[in-house]
Amino acid sequence: MQCPYCKSTDSRVVDSRLAAGGTVTWRRRECDACKRRFTTYERVEYSLPTVVKKNGQREAFARDKLLRSLRIACNKRPVTQDQLEETAEALERELAENSEKEVSSLLIGERVMERLKALDGVAYVRFASVYKSFRDIDEFMREMGDIVRSRPGA
Repeated sequence: MQCPYCKSTDSRVVDSRLAAGGTVTWRRRECDACKRRFTTYERVEYSLPTVVKKNGQREAFARDKLLRSLRIACNKRPVTQDQLEETAEALERELAENSEKEVSSLLIGERVMERLKALDGVAYVRFASVYKSFRDIDEFMREMGDIVRSRPGA
């Protein structure tokens, strides 16, 4: 591992832990040359399908775009960064295990909404309101009614 300070390639691991629900390995390293410490993260790299957008354009799956959308939906909600990382990891794993070469952005959006619905109702509504492009308030209110009716004890 190359030291980010002196660029030496000789370093040693001084501490190692599982992070993000066990899907990431956190390592604290010390450079043998300059003795400075730095942190690295290891995660499994999945072979992910190409995303087919609504307009037919194709692009590589981008984890950072998924996480950005999740952060926006969960802004000022009681959802931790670890929960967002776990959600993204679970979706990536699902897409990789599906073994499809291409996947529709609509399918990804549906999967994100399923996970957000279980994670935080408000975040789900925020994401769904953008994703589903409600035509009017009545359509939005119908969706809200479905959420309320599907809650335990409702």
